[in-house]
Amino acid sequence: MTKPAGTFRVGEALVEEGVLTEDQLAQALGQQKSSELRLGELLVAEGVISAGAIVRTLSKCLGVRGCVLRHGLIDPSLLGMIGEEEATRLKVIPIFKVHESLTVAMAEPQALPTIDTLRRLTGCKIRPVLALEANIIEFIKKYAGGNVDVDAFLASLKDSDVEVVERETADEGAAADLDQMVEGSPIVNLVNMALLTAVQDGASDVHIEPERKGTRIRYRIDGILQSLMQPPAGMHAPIVSRVKVMAGMDVAEKRLPQEGRIRIIAAGREIDLRVSSMPTLLGEKMVIRILDKENLTIRLEDLGLQPAAMADFKQILDQPHGLGLVTGPTGSGKTTTLYSALDLLRSPELNVVTVEDPVEYQLDLINQIQVHEAVGLTFGRALRSILRQDPDIIMVGEIRDEETARVAVQAALTGHLVLATLHTNDAPGAVARLLDMGLEPYLLSSALNGVVAQRLIRTNCDGCATKYYPTEQVLQDAGAIDKTGLAFTKGVGCQQCYNSGFQGRVGIYEVMRITGPVRRLIHRAAPTHELRAKLTEQGVKTLRKEGVDLAIRGKSSLEEVLRATHIDDNFALDPVAVVAPADPGVPEQTRGAA
Repeated sequence: MTKPAGTFRVGEALVEEGVLTEDQLAQALGQQKSSELRLGELLVAEGVISAGAIVRTLSKCLGVRGCVLRHGLIDPSLLGMIGEEEATRLKVIPIFKVHESLTVAMAEPQALPTIDTLRRLTGCKIRPVLALEANIIEFIKKYAGGNVDVDAFLASLKDSDVEVVERETADEGAAADLDQMVEGSPIVNLVNMALLTAVQDGASDVHIEPERKGTRIRYRIDGILQSLMQPPAGMHAPIVSRVKVMAGMDVAEKRLPQEGRIRIIAAGREIDLRVSSMPTLLGEKMVIRILDKENLTIRLEDLGLQPAAMADFKQILDQPHGLGLVTGPTGSGKTTTLYSALDLLRSPELNVVTVEDPVEYQLDLINQIQVHEAVGLTFGRALRSILRQDPDIIMVGEIRDEETARVAVQAALTGHLVLATLHTNDAPGAVARLLDMGLEPYLLSSALNGVVAQRLIRTNCDGCATKYYPTEQVLQDAGAIDKTGLAFTKGVGCQQCYNSGFQGRVGIYEVMRITGPVRRLIHRAAPTHELRAKLTEQGVKTLRKEGVDLAIRGKSSLEEVLRATHIDDNFALDPVAVVAPADPGVPEQTRGAA
């Protein structure tokens, strides 16, 4: 085999570096005559020098950066940008991507035609990094098809590699750069790989859960949990300990729930992580909430409100004082909606104060308070103190109890605009919820400006969206039986959407603005179905109706709308729900209209 140019110079450089003797070089050159391996790869294969030593020397000779590939250093999903066959032919593998710059491990990083080919295939600026050919081919085979064989990787580790977890001494405000941490232990690399993958895939949470035979790591994308990896038995405790160390939590405490916070730099941007641990029968379960500012939509116009709902919402916010509520289940985007409202309202002329648990994103011109119940700083206590701070606008992260509800209503009645979240299924249900907490109807009717109920609906993937005809039962459940024969749209699943058929989410909203008739109903503590009937009479669309309209426009599927929305079956069957229109010009309402 013809020796590549520079072989003898590499050998001489190895001798000069002191990692190889003259005798070892001569012996290796003799063996190379009957081998197809390059000198450096031969030396590594024979165990004469380490892969790291040859990479350092080659990097110095070629004037490029080098690395030894390992799990946690490579983003497996990027291999699809080039393809297994082309990557093997070119002897390259993508490592990570930051914005439009792709770092690629190459056996020949000085080969300009290869770099041009990669630039054409990926559309990215290529940053070449030197790696050994055998190392590159090994990981191409491991990651082909997007699969990460974590089980086999971890099973091959020695116990000493995963037992010791050292505490980091960085202060609370320091940010840990994941790219600088990949040189650590295998457990460090495993945790980093999970976090990097979750951030790059747009996940909102990472779940680390103990099982009888190992550990299950899942992440939530577009509101649905998906499997990320399954390390084998014996790895759960070190993984949990590593996350606790990063979050500044007590590693020794395993019997009580704990909370912590991490700031990292991943994919070229700063990410906040909120960590919660909970003891279970099989071990500690951890949930890591990912707060990525790039995924925060705070412009009200970008939330997806329809024109009528947007007009009503802005009228609620335009009031000089009063209470505005945003309702929905956990993860429905309530906090994002409140931040959007504050973004619209904040100005240098106003004193805006929030009390949150936790403070998810920091906004300019807003004074944000973090609830700390361990020292007695509850929502209610913080609210009472805020009232002595001369506020114009107050945001309450969540109304959880009577004390918080009562202080919020009193603040709204004394000249402050109060915005808050509440857990109810729909907008009219917020009134019943507050009355159940013990608020007097006359106070609530005077303070309440309006309620916005919302859900997040997964949107169809553009890469695999196709037409389909829902079954008659689905149309009936959606209240769209009149749409029989109409072709709807849904995704069938592809690599782009991880075979889910969906990519991204959009909000649907039900806005209950407190008009005179609605205020009178609240004043006499009218039941929820009467409020719903009045809203229907006024033309307010329910969450389900908003979702069906979204599906008709091809943005989502009817089945997804049914999954995400709630319908009050009791109201749908209640004769009281039939509303006789006061105006002959208003079409008659039916029970199914709700």
